[in-house]
Amino acid sequence: MSVAVTVIGGYLGAGKTTLVNHLLRAADGLRLAVLVNDFGALPIDRDLIVGSDGDTLEISGGCICCSYGSDLMEALLDLPRRRPGIDRVLIETSGVALPGMVASAVGLLQDYALDGTVVLADAETVRRQAADAYIGDTITRQLAAADLVILNRCDLVSDAVRDETVQWVEAEAPNGRVVPAERCAVPAELVLGLRSGGDRASNTLRTPGGVAASLLYESVELRPDGAVDVERLARALTALGSGVLRAKGFLRDKEGRRVILQVVGRRFEITDAPADATSGTLVVIGLRGQLDPAAYLSS
Repeated sequence: MSVAVTVIGGYLGAGKTTLVNHLLRAADGLRLAVLVNDFGALPIDRDLIVGSDGDTLEISGGCICCSYGSDLMEALLDLPRRRPGIDRVLIETSGVALPGMVASAVGLLQDYALDGTVVLADAETVRRQAADAYIGDTITRQLAAADLVILNRCDLVSDAVRDETVQWVEAEAPNGRVVPAERCAVPAELVLGLRSGGDRASNTLRTPGGVAASLLYESVELRPDGAVDVERLARALTALGSGVLRAKGFLRDKEGRRVILQVVGRRFEITDAPADATSGTLVVIGLRGQLDPAAYLSS
């Protein structure tokens, strides 16, 4: 079975390392491998590190952090030997890298599957940066590759500026959803995937750093009555205005097959489910008050 990979991009200072640190604390038993361009000023918080060996940091909870420099493909190919049993890989790109190119490279490797591309953007500076003659192209290309854009530091701007910036980012990220955030405090499930695999779910979303998500986000369970047109359902979940940020679950399609439906932003994937999968439940995460389960099932 392929190892899921999440690419985390965004310009310098947008909050990528803060997000990674929070996700490591919220891993909850998942064995993560974090690949970064280099350790620089030690991107992983010191209280998470339990040891180091060359270009590898040992992190509490069975996770590791590796420096890959310019040779990401080699690092991914070597990862199973260095740390067997990794559940998921996070790739933190450099601030000037294009996450879309990294995601395309991951797609060439048989043992890995791209789970999503998450791009961080600074609510206070992203529009100004995008208008800059020197870095603007990098900013807009980063956003264009995103499945999810975490619009960080929303606490530093007014509500009006935040809403204007969300609309601007939505136009620049046509394939993504925009998630407003403060200090990268978003539910870990948005980045790490839905841990339950869709056969069960908690109604309480967990956010990195222990920040309560109940005021901003909510999760619902869709339980279709029997077989469903899975592709039609997927298109309803990814349509403009659906409010859905992420979804995953085991379903039975019209041909009677058990399948896995995964939604990240406006992208969806339908694959065969394991033979022992319990079909019938889809877990959906979105911004509070924007989810409409009945509409998705009736579309």
